[in-house]
Amino acid sequence: MLKLQDQLNCRINPDWTRAGQRFLRAAFVEAAEALEHHGWKWWKKQTLDLPQVQMELIDILHFYLSHVIVVNDGAEGAARTLMADLAGSDDIVLDGKTYALPGLDIPELLELLGGLAVCGRASFKVLATTMAKCQLTWDEAFKQYVSKNVLNLFRQDHGYKEGSYIKIWNGEEDNVVLARLMAGLDAARPDFAEQLLAQLERAYSALK
Repeated sequence: MLKLQDQLNCRINPDWTRAGQRFLRAAFVEAAEALEHHGWKWWKKQTLDLPQVQMELIDILHFYLSHVIVVNDGAEGAARTLMADLAGSDDIVLDGKTYALPGLDIPELLELLGGLAVCGRASFKVLATTMAKCQLTWDEAFKQYVSKNVLNLFRQDHGYKEGSYIKIWNGEEDNVVLARLMAGLDAARPDFAEQLLAQLERAYSALK
């Protein structure tokens, strides 16, 4: 995943590691979006959209990977940091308060992810705990990561940076279309990414 993230970022900016991008700011925004998909408003009826919560967690993973590559000057050091973080304590201290991760519910974990990001911190331990509570295994996360990586590359190839990309496909956000297409494919196939890209191309071409 670290290698794939570097490839994607290089597509956007070949000098991305020195561009000073605020990856944790992006992670904060994704945590808030995940909270919206989960539901938190006590004054109205809301329906949990678990696949979209999972997708937002995968987006956070993208930004975490980018952040850890930059602060470690490359993927090798980033991998060591990631593994050490995952093996760390289940207690996280933020602003003088200790949070015991196993006892937190999903909204509380999403708030913690956002709070850490605002403070310039990335915690793969908190992210992994949130993933587990959202029924997202690392195998499934890898599948979704590769899928979102394909979508992100697809977006770049179709004018995302220039502003000409169409994000709403027949009334659905492209993330929703991606989740549906991904569910119909076998992620174990070696050509999984190519198959998914081909289906995205067909669906997008039908919009024009």
